[in-house]
Amino acid sequence: MTDLGKVDRDFFDEYIYPRLGATRDDVALGPTHGVDFGLLDIDGTAVALATDPVSVLPALGFERAGQFAIDIVLSDIAVSGLDPSHLAISFTLPPEMTDAEFAELWAAMHDEAEDLGVSIVTGHTARYSDCSYPWVGGATALAVGDHDDVVRPDGARPGDDVLVTKGPAVETTGLLTTLFPDGFDGLGPDTLEIAQERLDETDAVRDAMTVSAAGGHGVHAMHDATECGVHGALNEIAGSAGVQLEIDESSIPFRPGVRDVCEYLDIDPWRSTTAGSLIVATDPEVTDDVISALNARGTPVGVAGTVVLGEGVVVDGKRIDHPDVDPSWGAYERLANEAEK
Repeated sequence: MTDLGKVDRDFFDEYIYPRLGATRDDVALGPTHGVDFGLLDIDGTAVALATDPVSVLPALGFERAGQFAIDIVLSDIAVSGLDPSHLAISFTLPPEMTDAEFAELWAAMHDEAEDLGVSIVTGHTARYSDCSYPWVGGATALAVGDHDDVVRPDGARPGDDVLVTKGPAVETTGLLTTLFPDGFDGLGPDTLEIAQERLDETDAVRDAMTVSAAGGHGVHAMHDATECGVHGALNEIAGSAGVQLEIDESSIPFRPGVRDVCEYLDIDPWRSTTAGSLIVATDPEVTDDVISALNARGTPVGVAGTVVLGEGVVVDGKRIDHPDVDPSWGAYERLANEAEK
């Protein structure tokens, strides 16, 4: 198991995958490493489910933290190709959180869910000793629709185009500079401000819904590049589909401030968490439609490469492996320790 972040594939295969409770005929897709959601078949209707921790960062302000938390939770279900529809959420709140702070957080969560057409149908809310920020609970998101409309991360096929939105380390750049601005004195105020703007780009939900609507059944795979970043997500798509991705990094967008921050922290942007960025495999016949729809939203996107027979990921002629560890976790820890001094 890795020290920080998600477990690696070896841990998953040894400890989790062999023990999944009862076998049921209505489970169309169970837990799969690198796949964001599970899938049920309920009397011919597809029900996609995804579960994530609820992360609340008070330093963002509780309104912004609530919106950020909801978007992260819903992103894994949005890449299913079905619009998110329902949410169950459990809070294990730290004792120091006040009623007023929770009210501000919850109002922002409600507003974001309502805007996305998501109904909150059940949950649990309590304060417990020894609970602390940012990990204050968990949530399960659902989406309901037709099986033919489901997009699976393992659906990439030879001949597909590979699209990447926004590029690497968007979340790392925006989040760390916002949480720890004093840790970036060497960047200068203008660069710091530009970097902090990246936090507003960490919503992948609306982009995923846009991709599905524009590309239809020509969208074969979709995955959000969270932990281990773009390189991790590319490897997960290739590994789950049993194909090879040939990638030209120069065709992938690079948002302002990202290079500056990652160089300052001495971390690899391509392997750093980047909620908000999507990897999409499309039939070339719908690629232009998807790009046009994303551009209309103001979302930068590039045709990063193609899917071919083989296995793994080749970037600029060099094979890359899945990162063992996301370097942004170590950077977060360093900055947090420095802020406490």
